[in-house]
Amino acid sequence: MSSDLPEYYFRVRENGALVFRLDTENRQRRIEMEPIAVVNIRNGEIKPQGDRALSAGDIAEIEGWMDGRRALVAARDMDDIHRAIDHMNLTAQWAQSKATAEQLEEVTDALLLAMHDLRTVLVRKKADRLG
Repeated sequence: MSSDLPEYYFRVRENGALVFRLDTENRQRRIEMEPIAVVNIRNGEIKPQGDRALSAGDIAEIEGWMDGRRALVAARDMDDIHRAIDHMNLTAQWAQSKATAEQLEEVTDALLLAMHDLRTVLVRKKADRLG
């Protein structure tokens, strides 16, 4: 199994990851995880851990992971938006066919404000794109 492991492991954090170099070439044949860097995908910052100097290979591997992670996060964001559209449609169907008066009273104002806010943003952004 240890021969199939990658050279690096990325522990995902809110805005990036903690990067470890994996080592299985030791006497106990245990997997050792040596922290080598902290990365921030929002600003592209790569901070070596401690006094470490990262090699060109380390940096290339980290930058490749960062590019892939940004693409994954962007795809997930779009998936979330498409799911929100589905939820809006399901909510409309629920309000029309299943909701009780009490349930509608509980959620109507919050839904209307959220939809008004979203509509305002979308209309402004569309006008910016057209103008």
